[in-house]
Amino acid sequence: MSNGELLSIDPQELQFPFELKKQISCSMQLTNKTNNYVAFKVKTTNPKKYCVRPNTGVVLPHSTCDVIVTMQAQKEAPPDMQCKDKFLLQSAVASPGATTKDITPEMFNKESGNQVEECKLRVSYVPPPQPPSPVREGSEEGSSPRASVSDNGNVNTSEFNADVSRAYVESHENSSETRAIISKLTEEKNSAIQQNCKLHQEVELLRSEGNRSRGGISFIYVVLIGLLGMLLGYLLKKT
Repeated sequence: MSNGELLSIDPQELQFPFELKKQISCSMQLTNKTNNYVAFKVKTTNPKKYCVRPNTGVVLPHSTCDVIVTMQAQKEAPPDMQCKDKFLLQSAVASPGATTKDITPEMFNKESGNQVEECKLRVSYVPPPQPPSPVREGSEEGSSPRASVSDNGNVNTSEFNADVSRAYVESHENSSETRAIISKLTEEKNSAIQQNCKLHQEVELLRSEGNRSRGGISFIYVVLIGLLGMLLGYLLKKT
């Protein structure tokens, strides 16, 4: 942070997460700790490359103002990812109640005897943020959720609660699948039992019909023997 008499600037180096063919923005905060209205103006060595909003303004006493710096999409990366662009922030005391419309170029002219502060800001490129990994380190399939501990010894309960919720959902889905499999097996078992009973009844029916057919042959055989006996007896009496 640059602590001037009029404005404090944070940060003093503009860092852009560089990506090709993508518009990138970063911000800086201006803090007025005085009892005066402070006007500011932002300049850059490469105005075609950057867009500053607002590039001029007034910071009220004991208040802050955020300035957004946007770098236009770049077609190629600079050598060694080094940037030589610079920004200059000028600040000067404004009259009480002043607004952006009241700012004039003469306010930042030191030759006119005005109190003008200047702060140079460097520009640097940093690697873009990496996307989160789909599988976090230390997590394995089937492992139970556990709370992570930060460097200061505090337990990260948000990650632990997320792991518990995920484990509950997975166990609930697994239990639903298990119940469906058990229900299907039970239906197949009942169907097999019914088919077994039906086959058993058909076997008993065939067995009873066989017994009746064997019993009918024996009765006819007895009747024939009886008739033959009576015929032999009649012939013997006749002779």
